[in-house]
Amino acid sequence: MKYRNLVITKPADLLFGTAPKPVTTRRGLAIGGGMVYSELNFTLPTITISQSTLPEVYRHYREIADGALRRAVELNSPGVILEFETLLEMTQNPNIGVEIVKIMNDICEDYYQKEGLRSEIRLTPNDLREFERPARQRTTALLEPMMELFERGMEAGGDLLSIESTGGKEVSDEALMMCDIKTLLFALAVLGVRDMRFLWGKITALARRYGRIAAGDSACGFANTAMVLAEKRYIPRVFAALVRVVSVVRSIVAIEEGAVGPDKDCAYEGPFLKAIAGIPISMEGKTAACAHLSPIGNIACACADLWSNESVQNIRLLSGAAPTAYLEQLEYDVRLMNTALRQGESKAQMLQSLLVASDIYTDPQALVLAPENVIRISASMVAQQTHVAAARNGALVALDIMEEAIASGQMKIAEMETTYLASLRQALNTVPNSESDFIEMMLPELDQSKFIPKEYGL
Repeated sequence: MKYRNLVITKPADLLFGTAPKPVTTRRGLAIGGGMVYSELNFTLPTITISQSTLPEVYRHYREIADGALRRAVELNSPGVILEFETLLEMTQNPNIGVEIVKIMNDICEDYYQKEGLRSEIRLTPNDLREFERPARQRTTALLEPMMELFERGMEAGGDLLSIESTGGKEVSDEALMMCDIKTLLFALAVLGVRDMRFLWGKITALARRYGRIAAGDSACGFANTAMVLAEKRYIPRVFAALVRVVSVVRSIVAIEEGAVGPDKDCAYEGPFLKAIAGIPISMEGKTAACAHLSPIGNIACACADLWSNESVQNIRLLSGAAPTAYLEQLEYDVRLMNTALRQGESKAQMLQSLLVASDIYTDPQALVLAPENVIRISASMVAQQTHVAAARNGALVALDIMEEAIASGQMKIAEMETTYLASLRQALNTVPNSESDFIEMMLPELDQSKFIPKEYGL
């Protein structure tokens, strides 16, 4: 663990719109510099991507960017991030992804020159390695189009670089369904950490070469998957809350390798990264309902520097295109937060406390995201020397927090949920501090036909 002390030590300082280490984009958005901005996430309607449909694909992205930025101007927006999460074919064939970046960047520049609207593109290629099983994380040829899209996409106008990387997912998927916290911790704190070092060493080197911003990763395939499974009642909510905490040690590695934020929104590990490293963060909440349901619609706002939605399809609503409508919803949320910031610390903290209070005791996944609990969990993590020990201790403190909330009567959850707490604690208590000891413990227990240890340096 690189970080041995918290950058933010007081819950009140873990506030929306302000980060100790703000990031300034090339068009002048100071993210974490005292203002919250909207980050619009969008995707295509159902369509087959092929050479014959590319003109229609390009038309969709042109319409999305133009419609969203036009509405942003009409709403007097202070600035917007457009997140381009590529679809599979756009990373497999980087020419497609690069052309879409060019189309949207030209529109961003046009609005900047004519209207003064500052906007940037977050470029988020797919992690193609997920589509090989067992995955060859370091030696696969699938790395080549991913890195090509990062490099050429930056030249085309992508300013913020992110990815939802998947190292360890071939082990975590079954662990999630079996509620196996030890195997999940191995997938995230051993395999995930090792893969993040490998991958983000490459991404940050490219960002430095081209003068772009290595923003951060998202444990979406782990923590967000757990939340969706819990929402569908396939796994306990208390387990999903622990997955969110354990995922922090995986995602912090991007920062350790030189990423500076804003991290990516969809796994909700951002508040912990902000407390530990001081970086600005992107978060999503109630406006992610177009893609998935969640129990953390308001509390996610509490310390966001970018306020995002989730992939909304470019379909027609009664008001207009869905991405334009979602941009408007984000802008009104952002306007409220920025008004509170302008009216002073007490008003901003009052709004933060209301956002937290509205969600905190409704679900254990919300409970662990409350600023005071984020600080408490994060402090337990940085007190450890290894990522394994940090993940274990963070999860144990999260269990403490859940049990305290249940015992006080503030959080009421089903008895079926509470029965898992003791067994989860028992399993976590068997995890050693040392990564090498943990590897020696776990390798004989794992199905090594599902992953290739050498691809993680094991």
